[in-house]
Amino acid sequence: MFNFFNKNKKEKPGLHYDPTNIKITDIRPGFLLDYDFKTWEVADEFEYDWGDQYFTYEYKLQSGGEVMYVHVDPSQPQEAVFTTKILFGQLGEAVARSLRDTEQPPSQITLGEVTFYRDKESFGFFRSTAEPEDSATEMAMWEYYDQSGQQTLVIFQWAEEDYEASVGRVEASAQAVSNILPRDEKDM
Repeated sequence: MFNFFNKNKKEKPGLHYDPTNIKITDIRPGFLLDYDFKTWEVADEFEYDWGDQYFTYEYKLQSGGEVMYVHVDPSQPQEAVFTTKILFGQLGEAVARSLRDTEQPPSQITLGEVTFYRDKESFGFFRSTAEPEDSATEMAMWEYYDQSGQQTLVIFQWAEEDYEASVGRVEASAQAVSNILPRDEKDM
């Protein structure tokens, strides 16, 4: 006999999420979400492969002409890191010199009135999930946090002298993000 009251809500074929409880770890390109009093569209999805079957994901978000990124670690779904890119030169000549001379950025960097402390150095591979797996690019990443652990600075190295920097905030994903919706009605 059929049991209509005990149905699994995730039964629709092809859904990777529970439509009644969509989380930040469920977003994909085309999804919409609210963050910081704006609605953002997920424009792209990137995968970081850190080795030993450990992957994290970053999503490019767009709202009007603004672009922001959210980094999500599926092993820590309660946390999300929202960043925006800055010009690498804003970090100052001392950072560029340290990378040139020691192949590492300094242990602390002051940007404006905030001092960031180097917390972690990671090496891995990066790719857009729209591209084949063999298209991944080797990269290095250095993560910095302010004294509170809430503000972050991230430096990426893509090639010998190809650097990128982002600044942002560490957020409790459940409180920071709301109204996560798939864009296509067929996904609902």
